[in-house]
Amino acid sequence: MKIEKTIPDAQTRAKNVERWKEVCLMFDRLNAMLDEASAILEAEQKNNPYYQYRQRNKQEKSFLGEDQQTR
Repeated sequence: MKIEKTIPDAQTRAKNVERWKEVCLMFDRLNAMLDEASAILEAEQKNNPYYQYRQRNKQEKSFLGEDQQTR
């Protein structure tokens, strides 16, 4: 059984284009929400005392040359 492909009429194409525009806008909104959430989490992480402690230790080890790990 062979399925023939046909080009939809102009009205159907216009409707599909509008739907795709809506989908693109929804993805844009979702990306903006994810960017905002990422920024919030990053700010919270930088204020976390444990994170600050680890960053200080990481810098001190790097300064002393102890960041090289042997494998």
